[in-house]
Amino acid sequence: MTTQDQDMQDRAARLATSHGHLVIIGGHEDKQRDMEILRRFVELSGGADAKIVVITAASTVAEDMWETYDKAFAELGVQRHVHLHLASRQDANNEEHIRDVVDATGIFMTGGDQKRLLAIIGGTALDAEMHAALKLRGACIGGTSAGASAMSGHMLATGRVELHPEKGSVSLGAGLGFLHRVVIDQHFSERQRLSRLLTVVAQNPYLQGIGIDEDTALVVERGAGIEVLGQGAVTIVDGRSMESNVAEIANSETPELIDVRLHLLPAGSKYVLPHAAQEAGARRIPPPLLEFLENVTKRNPIS
Repeated sequence: MTTQDQDMQDRAARLATSHGHLVIIGGHEDKQRDMEILRRFVELSGGADAKIVVITAASTVAEDMWETYDKAFAELGVQRHVHLHLASRQDANNEEHIRDVVDATGIFMTGGDQKRLLAIIGGTALDAEMHAALKLRGACIGGTSAGASAMSGHMLATGRVELHPEKGSVSLGAGLGFLHRVVIDQHFSERQRLSRLLTVVAQNPYLQGIGIDEDTALVVERGAGIEVLGQGAVTIVDGRSMESNVAEIANSETPELIDVRLHLLPAGSKYVLPHAAQEAGARRIPPPLLEFLENVTKRNPIS
């Protein structure tokens, strides 16, 4: 057995007990100081022994984006981190690029434009291999800004920021589907996007909205629990029990929204599902939050 084969077996053994993690970042995470969020991403990917693939497909300045993360991951002690530069769907179906992902323990999607990211990798062989990495091998998938928005099955594609919710001001597209029945918005507090997320929920009440502040991450361990890292908070908007007149009003009008629930989870918040929690020190999950927790940690099959 070669040294490389042994390294791959060792990484596989370490990840065998992992359910897989998502590190969903609201953008502008610290890349120069203590790098709390990127440091946790590296830890969940296997530490110094990780193999991290950086996907810059969302960005039109891919090389500049790679240079930033190349430096950050090197400073965090990761020797094996590679740039997966994808400019077309042909690139995302290229066997050589797929091989880079096959043995990756961490996959990181940078910011840019989530529509561009999905146009290049959505439904490709690379997309399928990323799902296999998370769901079969217990790898860690990270995404910041556009890379965060792309993680859900329903993706916020376009949307104006208005003073109040406004019918027709947002539209959704297909995302990568690592999470379902949610939609993710980023740069949330900094760009005052609550009204935009309320608009999404008003028009799509079966979805729960997740707003993530800058330099803040929602960490999801599949089948286990969630944690909020960084300097800000995660806002959850739940309109599944609301009453609304959104179906009756015209576009550009503000809907009436009654009984919309809002949860705010600041950095340091951590919840573990009852079956996954150790008895000592296990934190009670408030009932309104339990269904959200069960949904986002659901171990969905390969899709």
